[in-house]
Amino acid sequence: MPQSGHNASSNLPTPFQGMGARGVNNLASKLLLALFPPNSSFFRLNVPELAIQAISGGDEKAKTEIEKTLGAIERDVQTEVESSALRVSAFEALKQLICCGNVLVYLPQEGGMKVYRMDRYVIRRDPMGEPLELLIKESVSPQVLPSEVREAIKKSPEQKGDPRQTVDLYTWIIRNNDTLHVHQEVEDIIIPGTSGTLPIDVSPWLPLRWAKIDSEDYGRGHVEEYLGDLRSLEGLMQAIVEGSAAAAKMIFLVNPNGTTKASTISEAPNCAVRAGKADDVTVLQANKFADFKTAQEVITMIQQRLAQAFLLMESVTRQAERVTAEEIRRMAGELEDALGGVYSILTQEFQLPLVRRLMFQMENDGKLPELPKDLVKPSIVTGVEALGRGHDLNRLIMFFNILQQTFGPGGMNAINTSVATTQLANALSLDIEGLVKTEDQMAQEQQMAQRQQLMQQIAPEAIRAAKEQGQQQQEQQVQ
Repeated sequence: MPQSGHNASSNLPTPFQGMGARGVNNLASKLLLALFPPNSSFFRLNVPELAIQAISGGDEKAKTEIEKTLGAIERDVQTEVESSALRVSAFEALKQLICCGNVLVYLPQEGGMKVYRMDRYVIRRDPMGEPLELLIKESVSPQVLPSEVREAIKKSPEQKGDPRQTVDLYTWIIRNNDTLHVHQEVEDIIIPGTSGTLPIDVSPWLPLRWAKIDSEDYGRGHVEEYLGDLRSLEGLMQAIVEGSAAAAKMIFLVNPNGTTKASTISEAPNCAVRAGKADDVTVLQANKFADFKTAQEVITMIQQRLAQAFLLMESVTRQAERVTAEEIRRMAGELEDALGGVYSILTQEFQLPLVRRLMFQMENDGKLPELPKDLVKPSIVTGVEALGRGHDLNRLIMFFNILQQTFGPGGMNAINTSVATTQLANALSLDIEGLVKTEDQMAQEQQMAQRQQLMQQIAPEAIRAAKEQGQQQQEQQVQ
């Protein structure tokens, strides 16, 4: 977030290192792919099993139709996410969360997503962290306001008739039980048509936090937790860069009492032959190599810590001659597990409200049928859920490997392949409907294989018996 008073004509300070920017972009990209995986739904619509049985009456076909309908709705909502280009704004929101710890996301009825920085809104929460009051400030052109509002603000002494001049538009949202009351105003004039109410569970305003702090209105950012390392790295890099520039400067010193003149050295071209004495000329040196080496070692240590904090790739690969792929996967998994708390809060404050808002918009636009809110509820399948499934997958693979190593190839005969296939697919978040054969299909194929094998065994005997019978009949006819 720029400093107060920053505008398009002012310049921001340029740091001496890019470790922070690279770490923020890398962490935001990984979070974006984890929360909103491309070409894959990040949520599921769940209906209680008892409700499905009551609706379907125990009919398996009706149950299958219900599941297919929910799957189609999930795909429609995912298509809306892809077509609305929400990931572009979500990436900016994640960077704001990492750096500042707070950001406000707005989902208008027309689609898309708008991001507000901390200097554009204020919020008040209850002791449990639920938003109570929200005030947003925007600078807009008077041309986008209704005509009666434009006429009213023209009388203001602050407006001088410049069409490029902007006015401050304030949006006020306050919670009353489970309802949000909203209105917009400009210079204490309420804009007609902006006052209204809406349910809190489909609010288009999503105030996000990186870390939840009880009894505080705002959260804390990831950068704030590692601010000491970032500032130390900046100071050391500045010292190294400025010191290296000073050390790279080459100055020749000539003994004023010697026989060699300064002009002889300065005017001599390359590979020239001049009369002089080598002891009269020296090169000025800083002799700070040992100090630079110490600073460089500290910089390397700080960079390693920051790489781990921002999940950079160099923090995963150990500095050694031989590093196995399993070691890299394990270290990467440990670093991903460190974001479990971040996934949890983003699931509750970002993903779930986003799904509810999108479904509400699509129902109002007639793109989705109206679903019973008390039965159909979305659940997130990425973030913490994905971490849990990843651990399940690792345990399954470890179990199979230990079973095979302990009992040999015959140990796998104790595994129920259908159950194992289902658990592996769930751990990988794969939809195996129509992909994996059912037990009935496998039983039918096994019966057909047994019949074919039996036919292959019986056929030669039947042909030989038929031949013998035919020969006997021919012999009887001859006799």
